[in-house]
Amino acid sequence: MKLIETLKSAAANRALYRRTRDEIAQMPRDVALDLGIYPEDAHRIAWAAVYGK
Repeated sequence: MKLIETLKSAAANRALYRRTRDEIAQMPRDVALDLGIYPEDAHRIAWAAVYGK
């Protein structure tokens, strides 16, 4: 049972990472820059937000 829960958690985290990455990458450039976010760093920002690393 623990293996199944671990796999479900990993899948949920991956889905959250992908959604977050895509949202940041598709943000209008002027809005992103106003927030101090560079769309090219979407993968890094999303990874830190979801996995905390």
